[in-house]
Amino acid sequence: MRILAGLLAALVLALPAAPSPARAAPPVWVVRDADSEMVLFGSIHVLPPGLAWSPPTLDAALKQADDLWFELPPGPVAEQEIARLAATTGVLPPGKSLFALLTPKDAELLLRAAEELGVDKATLDRLEPWLAEVAIAAASYRAAGADTDNGVEKSVEGATPSRVKRAAFETPAEQLGLFDNSPLDEQIASLNQTVRELAEDPDAYGKLVRAWMAGDTRVLDDEALEPMRKASPALFKRLVTDRNARWIGRLETRLKGKGRTVVVVGVGHLIGEGGLPSRLRALGYSVTGP
Repeated sequence: MRILAGLLAALVLALPAAPSPARAAPPVWVVRDADSEMVLFGSIHVLPPGLAWSPPTLDAALKQADDLWFELPPGPVAEQEIARLAATTGVLPPGKSLFALLTPKDAELLLRAAEELGVDKATLDRLEPWLAEVAIAAASYRAAGADTDNGVEKSVEGATPSRVKRAAFETPAEQLGLFDNSPLDEQIASLNQTVRELAEDPDAYGKLVRAWMAGDTRVLDDEALEPMRKASPALFKRLVTDRNARWIGRLETRLKGKGRTVVVVGVGHLIGEGGLPSRLRALGYSVTGP
């Protein structure tokens, strides 16, 4: 799903050439009060290998941090739990068919995408729409040579000293529940949007990565958030707006203490009027950044 894959607006079969490391400047926000500093960095969870993306501000902050926050707990235990939960909650009841839930046109588009990406059609037909979207997304990333092993979270986790305390906003069950408990029509709308974008805009992921590397928050909003706002406003509210509202309480509690914190979450949670930096500005904190 786009949110699980870094709020990507689309998924592609080929990646553009990586930008020059000298020009890499993904957006970073720094939040301060009298005795706290919090660095907010927007992640793309799935990246191609060999991309020199880490900005100096983030590198320095990780070396000095007291605590590091992710959306989910880092490490293989959480990854295995996500896989287990997806396999148990994302499957349709016996006798139900994903393709039968779609219009003939949308079913044909999904079937074509599955064939192009090498996704087993019989397996796909047994999945709930949200997990089918994840399966199509994962296959498209594999075809592009990108995967979570090259994503921001694993790189940041590996580069951060072991003394730094790790924390997470959500558990695997909480995050997957956001998708699994979504109304069926919202899941179908999101799946259809991803499949159509995959066919109609093959450079969408490339545009997103280039915008992220350049720190272009306007294009990031257009590519990462606007398609979901249009395709499924209710799902956007559940997956972006409401989560940001919950996370702000945790961030403000941390800022009322003291020390240095780094927060790494999907870039879609940081951009725009409803993003975490804008919300913290509205609360009166000093926020520098885009």
